[in-house]
Amino acid sequence: MLSSTIAACAPKGAAPSALTERSPAGLEQVTLDIRSGLKTDRFIVEVARSDAEQQTGLMDRPSLGPDRGMIFPYEPPQPVAFWMKNTLIPLDMIFIRADGTIARIVTAVPLSLEPVPGGEPIALVLEIRGGRAGALGIRTGDRVDWPH
Repeated sequence: MLSSTIAACAPKGAAPSALTERSPAGLEQVTLDIRSGLKTDRFIVEVARSDAEQQTGLMDRPSLGPDRGMIFPYEPPQPVAFWMKNTLIPLDMIFIRADGTIARIVTAVPLSLEPVPGGEPIALVLEIRGGRAGALGIRTGDRVDWPH
């Protein structure tokens, strides 16, 4: 999944409530909101903070729920590139700036080793089910809030 590996904190902003449970993979789970115009879409996401968690990402998982995902935080923001090695499902990779705005959205192809770069320094990457961003009308410039 990930070719860069530094994790810590991410964009500041009004944050939704944190969950107290862990995912089946043992990762911390939090809620994350994407504000697009007057609507807000909420996701429950696993937080990949450590190098090992980021290297594994969503590899080998057969499915991902419509309101589920994984985030990869970076402090300080930095250039990042992801790949889909051993990732069985298509994913929307949402690259987020330090100010919480979406810089880029890419639908990545399962099992591809082709790098998917963020295109600028990135503070957070969100992975959700492929095609979901388009279906929800999530676009570049929308705002992402999460508790960190």
